[in-house]
Amino acid sequence: MSSLKAFEVAVELAERRRDAARQALKNVQDARHAAQAQLEQLTGYAAETQSRWGMKADSAMQPEVMYHHYQFMGRLDHAIGLQTGVVSGQDVRVDKARQALLEAELRLASLRKVLERRRAEVALQQQRREQKQTDERAALRAGRGARSPQDQEY
Repeated sequence: MSSLKAFEVAVELAERRRDAARQALKNVQDARHAAQAQLEQLTGYAAETQSRWGMKADSAMQPEVMYHHYQFMGRLDHAIGLQTGVVSGQDVRVDKARQALLEAELRLASLRKVLERRRAEVALQQQRREQKQTDERAALRAGRGARSPQDQEY
């Protein structure tokens, strides 16, 4: 029975680890989603800024204004590049978290299978013990029953 209890504790621990891995995956996916949303916001802002600049391209611009615009767009492109790197890093984290969850689920499934096998073995042993006791009682009754009529004849 103690080995069964040990496996039950191991299954509970594996369930907690699986749940923690599932929560970690959710957290990483949420962070990835937020990073992707920020990237989309940056690219949208860059496109919007560029389209507004395009409308003004026909008008005469001072060189300083054009310089600042190009400098700003360069910084915005740099920020987009950095954010793309953040999204890629989050993709790696999501993949690792998925793998950890998969491993935790496989571990839990294998422990559950072993636990069920052990329970079946214990149940079979208990059934055999009970059958043996029943057979022994029946043999004792049969032995007493066979002697009783002979003892009455004497």
